[in-house]
Amino acid sequence: MSKPKVLIAFYSRNSSTERLANAIAQGAAAEGAEVRLRRAREFVAPEIMRDVPEWSERASAMNAKYEAPTEADADWADAVVFGTPTRFGSIASELKAYIDSLGGLWFQGKLNGKVGSVFGSTSSRHGGNEATLLSLYGPMAHLGLIIVPLGYADPAMFAAGTPYGATHVSHKDSVMPAAEELAVAAYQGRRVALTARALRLPKAVAEAA
Repeated sequence: MSKPKVLIAFYSRNSSTERLANAIAQGAAAEGAEVRLRRAREFVAPEIMRDVPEWSERASAMNAKYEAPTEADADWADAVVFGTPTRFGSIASELKAYIDSLGGLWFQGKLNGKVGSVFGSTSSRHGGNEATLLSLYGPMAHLGLIIVPLGYADPAMFAAGTPYGATHVSHKDSVMPAAEELAVAAYQGRRVALTARALRLPKAVAEAA
């Protein structure tokens, strides 16, 4: 059976989105997927980061744990899962910069037919979780990804999350994702891996012929 390859490219400043990313990775791995977790890097000036308490320290700690996502990672993957906190109701610029770097693969058609999915978090209730996830559907369509939403195909969806992707509200970073939210993220990982395997299998059979 073909082993799906899943890239989870995310940006996280205060760990909420990071924790969802890890739960998605666990769900994908449970379905036999090979997973790469990658954190997009900051590109703002150091003095701006210093103005936000613990930004530099947390960024350094996470960057020590995760490599930066590359074009080669997206080329390698059968599925690409994007994760982002909401910034003024839209995608974080750090993740968007990574997506914008995939123009070479897009031009060559190398992303066509791969699975695409999204997840995210906000600091405040009604802070734009669903709008942010939906705003990522546009770039994924341009890249040629086959968008995989969550729907309500798992009992976890009736306790947390959205049909567009796993989400969390951190209430100004006072709470981390709860078990119910992590269960949705794990389900998302399983769903992405299963879909990627189903799409990968005919290609694997053809290559073996």
